Amino acid sequence: MYGIEKEVDGKVAIVTGAASGIGRAITELLVARGARVVAEDIDPAVEALASASIAPLVADISADGSAERAVSLAIERFGQVDLLVNNAGIIINKLVVDMSRADWERIIDVNLTGAFLHSREAMKAMMPRRSGAIVNVASYASYFAFPTIAAYTASKGALAQLTRTLALEAIEYGIRVNAVGSGDVLTNILNTVAADGDGVAALAAHGQSAPIGRAADPKEIAEIVLFLASARASFMVGSVVMADGGMSVKVGS
Repeated sequence: MYGIEKEVDGKVAIVTGAASGIGRAITELLVARGARVVAEDIDPAVEALASASIAPLVADISADGSAERAVSLAIERFGQVDLLVNNAGIIINKLVVDMSRADWERIIDVNLTGAFLHSREAMKAMMPRRSGAIVNVASYASYFAFPTIAAYTASKGALAQLTRTLALEAIEYGIRVNAVGSGDVLTNILNTVAADGDGVAALAAHGQSAPIGRAADPKEIAEIVLFLASARASFMVGSVVMADGGMSVKVGS
């Protein structure tokens, strides 16, 4: 078996939300360890990642046809699909009574429906080869909540359940499905909801409430994703691996 430096050597992956943050860290780590990647994001900045090993795709992951385009690009450019990382996610901070239906549906569409669509299409490509791995980026919000994040917690809770159900459907084809329950990570996900527009600072501050006393670097989450995608996690099926600095085991405020 290859060492960790080549744990995904020769594999072809699709990563959603790849332009920045956790998705970019995952993409770069996959390439460093031998994979080729279709890097998908609604942000055209993803095109800057283009290289011999990275094929960028500008797309809204929740839109009909985007998942099919990602799978087709992986096969056309690199010949196969071995791995899928459903990482793309957005958040809104509003009380339920202040939230519009459009607010609610956009969070569900991106965080949950996008993962469903991409998992469905990636599995179709993986099944004939009877191998593959899907890793979903979930959250401690899959299980716990605080005011103003109802749409986010609903989407991430459902993503954890999608992970478990899909794992049962996929394993007979040699495809493992697992998830990472991420905590606060220093990304730009809060830029549109932070009062001053500095989402990284907001996450850094909130991360101080975790037992570990800080938020994560995106590379720390990427390492766990790579583990779950690799043969090192060959006996893991339907797991949600918590990587939240202890937030999910903390009692009290």
